[in-house]
Amino acid sequence: MSALEEIGLRIQQARKENSLTQEQLAELAGISERTVRAIETATGNPSVNGLLAAAAVLGLRLVVTE
Repeated sequence: MSALEEIGLRIQQARKENSLTQEQLAELAGISERTVRAIETATGNPSVNGLLAAAAVLGLRLVVTE
């Protein structure tokens, strides 16, 4: 599983744990629903800002390690 797939899966899990739809998460994060779908399915090329915004709404942090 790629790093992007892992991030997408964790964001999807957290969204569902918070009983949010993709549309609701998008609105709260100030990103498009299409971006939320791209993040969760690890498709396309979502921006780092989009990833950070979605993670922040869900109380998640993105950490870069070596």
